[in-house]
Amino acid sequence: MAHDIFILNESELRTAVHLDLKAVKIVEEAFAALGTGKVVMPPILSMAIAEANGEVDVKAAYIPGFEGFAIKVSPGFFDNPKLGLPSLNGLMILFSARTGLVEALLLDNGYLTDVRTAAAGAVAAKHLAPENVETAGVMGTGLQARLQIKAAHLVRPFRRVLVWGRDLEKAETCARDIAATLGIEAHAEADPARLVAASQLVVTTTPAEEPILKADWLHPGLHITAMGSDQEGKNEIAPQALVQADRYVADRASQCERLGELRSAIAAGVWAGGQPDELGEIVGGKTGRTSDDQVTICDLTGTGAQDTAIATFALEEARKAGAGSLVRS
Repeated sequence: MAHDIFILNESELRTAVHLDLKAVKIVEEAFAALGTGKVVMPPILSMAIAEANGEVDVKAAYIPGFEGFAIKVSPGFFDNPKLGLPSLNGLMILFSARTGLVEALLLDNGYLTDVRTAAAGAVAAKHLAPENVETAGVMGTGLQARLQIKAAHLVRPFRRVLVWGRDLEKAETCARDIAATLGIEAHAEADPARLVAASQLVVTTTPAEEPILKADWLHPGLHITAMGSDQEGKNEIAPQALVQADRYVADRASQCERLGELRSAIAAGVWAGGQPDELGEIVGGKTGRTSDDQVTICDLTGTGAQDTAIATFALEEARKAGAGSLVRS
């Protein structure tokens, strides 16, 4: 029996899906579902291809109530720029949750991952950052640094941004881009300690393997969203900071124990807090920040539930816009 499969390319997906409050809402709903314990989400499948300086990650999740479930394949081949090719690409495959048939191929080259990752940062800020954020800081100067600040600004409309990077010139370029995109004040900051001291919300977006944010920089009224540590060996936040914070929250505790900042705290022997709360539980109503003076940290490693949510949303939005093409299977 013939079956139609929807195919959407990156250009069509960029037209249909934007980093806005609609995207944040769908990712927030995915976290709420995770918090119920009813989502089926296997561990991340990760494969290294050392000869090509490459890796491939595969994520998937089934969320009850969603018509489909996604499997996402994300290759990262880091010598590609020498060949004039991007380091990251990939696609999402959306299946029917009722029949298992392929519903859509989303050839996004990582665009939907960029959106859902930034949207997750917005969810963390919405539920854990102080109500009033005057200054936001971002550590890192790449695409996700720009997107995380854009997303956080949707839920906490701060008036100033500070950008730190190991390369000050790149930090200055990133700050100019943020200022132009958001129409607010943005500056490069050469001293990461000063950036943290001046900020109420800090997002770390680097591939660092040694902490770039020290525990003694924590101050009352600070929220940190750490999203760079998503593989073994990465570490942006000093392990002791997780212990000193009033609240440490994981996107998925089991993943953070293997891949996130929690892994480093456990390895350092400083974590004795047991199973941490998860962001989905707080979205679902569990107490998050209880005062503006608290210090909170949210550890984002990226979940398959976010991928299923954004893929489902992308297909709906593309259909509304009349985008994409059908292939008869």
